[in-house]
Amino acid sequence: MRKSEQIPPLGVRGLVARDKQFLWHPYTQHKTATPPIGIVKGQGALLWDEDGKQYIDAIASWWVNPYGHSNKYVADAIYKQLTSLEHVLFGGFTHEPAVLLAERLTEILPSGQRRLFFSDNGSTAVEIALKVALQYFYNKGEKRTKIIAFENAFHGDTFAAMAASGISFFTEAFRGSLIEVERIPVPIEGNEQESFDALSKLAATGEYAAFIFEPLVQGAAGMVMYSPEALDELMGICKSSTIFTIADEVMTGFGKTGKNFACDYLAQQPDMMCLSKALTGGTIPMAITTFTQELFEGFYDDDVNKALFHGHTFTANPTGCAAALASLDLLQTDEMQDNLVRINKKHLAFKQEIENHPRVRTVRVLGVILALEITREGNEDYYGDFRNRLYDFFIKHGVILRPVGNIVYILPPYIMSNELLEKVYDVVRQAVEEVR
Repeated sequence: MRKSEQIPPLGVRGLVARDKQFLWHPYTQHKTATPPIGIVKGQGALLWDEDGKQYIDAIASWWVNPYGHSNKYVADAIYKQLTSLEHVLFGGFTHEPAVLLAERLTEILPSGQRRLFFSDNGSTAVEIALKVALQYFYNKGEKRTKIIAFENAFHGDTFAAMAASGISFFTEAFRGSLIEVERIPVPIEGNEQESFDALSKLAATGEYAAFIFEPLVQGAAGMVMYSPEALDELMGICKSSTIFTIADEVMTGFGKTGKNFACDYLAQQPDMMCLSKALTGGTIPMAITTFTQELFEGFYDDDVNKALFHGHTFTANPTGCAAALASLDLLQTDEMQDNLVRINKKHLAFKQEIENHPRVRTVRVLGVILALEITREGNEDYYGDFRNRLYDFFIKHGVILRPVGNIVYILPPYIMSNELLEKVYDVVRQAVEEVR
């Protein structure tokens, strides 16, 4: 990758050394980790570090930035909102950006989603959904205190979200402090009946309040994919046993699967949805949990104690709502919809090319998501040595990719050009050949 001609301002030089004195990074063992990279500028699908090196952001900065860095349309919407109302408490008050965003979202959400609750991030969106599921039955005087989730799920890092997550080393230190969750197998191809049987057995007990799932794609597990038909079957089992279904669309929402939401592929529809990440185009932290009217009415009562006593300081922040409205505008343009189709076609062509390579075990594609599993001997830890060598190889070659064990995934901003996509594919080709 060529060097940018931009010279970073004096105030941002030495970022890594200054960072080291004060900061604690996510998912990082600081004693052994490679120092972070100091980023000073972003534009489109590109980032530049303080030394002027250019990087292709091939994962949209943890899946949040579909419309590119420093997007002027979103930035202008944020600026305009800041000049009229930057924030107001949402307890006892409301405002135009929140109401308008709710109106706009319910137009494109799967049918049945009628009530929106704002929060700050994906974990809190999940936390709210699980609390609502449990309290709904409590309000009705029915004892249902358990949750169902998939094996190897990831739903966030707050306590209820951790409990629903199945990647054990993320949650091992908190075992015994979490709500009770039973896990069922993911209905990947050839494993569907085992998943159906496991859920049917649990549903028959009458002890479970909700089933939470990442629809069609398990992100942090390595972009594990399964069919809409299998998920429809599981949701049907839940509905017949009055078990609420929670679609965690924090990763999959807003176009990543080729449709507005992964649930748009389904015949069944969830009772709750969790939205965040791309909601504001990667600008301002915000999340929304959506509900059917039935769930809302389970809290609508003369008894104040049956209310949902949950809130966040920045609930429905007007500036975040403005960013989300601008992001929805962009998503719904013909250009952006064409980009989703274009990137999917590019991914499918790359899949066809590389899937027969002797070092490639599988390649999966859905929408703008591509996941490639590299064959290697032995088991590979989530943050193991092979994964780290892959990551370092990509960074050296100016591409930001974060492998999950031996699985490399690409989830680019929708505005990424074919030229940049080809550069990403080329670096992945090299990694398959060279990283051992």
